[in-house]
Amino acid sequence: MNDQLNQVKQRIRELREISGCSVTQAAEMLGMDEHAYKRCEEGGEDIPISLIYSVASLYHVDTTDILSGKSPKLTTISVVRKGKGIRVERFAGYQYENIAYNFARRTMEPMIVTLDPSGKKPELVMHGGQELNYCLSGQMRLIYDSNEIILSPGDSAYFDARLPHGQMAESGGPASFLTVINE
Repeated sequence: MNDQLNQVKQRIRELREISGCSVTQAAEMLGMDEHAYKRCEEGGEDIPISLIYSVASLYHVDTTDILSGKSPKLTTISVVRKGKGIRVERFAGYQYENIAYNFARRTMEPMIVTLDPSGKKPELVMHGGQELNYCLSGQMRLIYDSNEIILSPGDSAYFDARLPHGQMAESGGPASFLTVINE
């Protein structure tokens, strides 16, 4: 397990402990199985980005607090130069770069996502809110509920994120896209 993931797990555990919640209570408030929640705090498994959003909402902290251990300070404008966002690796084949990590009280999460060309269908996720995917380079396949949609540079899809969805690189090469999530 990588060091960044260990730190994220530790921060989630600390937030739960500071709030006085048991593992059972936290799992219940997050709407998940207690054993699955416990694995997110302790096990070698990765943590879905949607769970990080849910944990941040539950404990009234910013996702940046969980991901980096630092609170965002900016409240009027945030400029993040190319390649200088917070990099997050949550799932095999996905590399996230949070490009607004230093803006406090965000109402949406914009990230650049790079997809590795594994050819393997992703595990589908669901989370609250809505999501925008805007293809930047390469070709990507958006799997949404029972639909599969190919997006090329300049194409976008906006959808209800409460339905199962995932993305994968298409045509044997990498792909990147901007995703904006509003929970």
